[in-house]
Formats: sequence, C-alpha cells, structure tokens
Amino acid sequence: MPSEFTGKHVFAMFALAFGTIIAVNLTLAYQAVATFPGLEVKNSYVASQKFDADRAAQQALGWDVSAVVNGSELRLIILKDGIPISPEIDQAVFGRATSVAADQTPEFRFTGDALIAKVEAGAGNWNLRLKARAEDGTLFQQRVIVRVVK
Repeated sequence: MPSEFTGKHVFAMFALAFGTIIAVNLTLAYQAVATFPGLEVKNSYVASQKFDADRAAQQALGWDVSAVVNGSELRLIILKDGIPISPEIDQAVFGRATSVAADQTPEFRFTGDALIAKVEAGAGNWNLRLKARAEDGTLFQQRVIVRVVK
C-alpha cells in the first residue's frame, strides 16, 4: 500500500530547502566579515583632504613600480627614468588581496637592478602594500599587484 503525500511532507521539503539556503547565506556572510582585512584609514574624510596633493607629489616622483615572485624570491623593481633605484622602505607588507592571514613583512636588499626578499607564496592573487620614501622625503604609497611566475 503506497503512503500518502501529505501537507507534512510538503512542509518538510520547503523547510529543508529554505533552511539549507539560509544556512549557506549565514555561513558566507560570517566568512566575509571574519576575513575582512580592516580599514585602510581611520578617518576617510581627513584622508581625502590631502589626497590630491599627496597623489600629485607621488606622481611627480616619476617612479615605475612592479613586483614579481619567482619561487620564493620577491623582486620589487622601482625605476626612475628607466634606472633602478633603492628608496628607503618605510613599510612593505606582502599578502593576499582579501585576507591578512598570510601577510609577510619582506626584508629587502638591493642588488643593483631590483630589491630582493624571500617570501612564501603559492598560486593566486598577491599584493605588496608598499610605503617608501624618496630622497626628498616624499612618501610613495601603492598597492602593487604581484605577478607570480612558476
């Protein structure tokens, strides 16, 4: 004798389907908030008041900055008029674009054509959050997208 498909069965199916959707949404929302790296600046309004002047000073330096990881070696290349330079590095943080869990602070040494540091990097999207000073004291700040070569 076949069993009947009752309203209890329909309710159970809908409750299970919507319960799954809600559980997945809550899990994804928690992960998004838990892995957020945080604020860029304490007060965005105050930072915005100096933004144009800081950007103009930084662009006036004429630096061309790029970074590449080959194996465990991070190569930071800073060119001024096509010539490699070695400015004072105030801060450098090498890490993932979306999480601070794998952040590293590289110790750079200048080889004449690039700044070199040992890092641990796997596949994926890596950034170098760089703060460097020119000889005249101008602060250069940039988030450099790092190309990973295998």
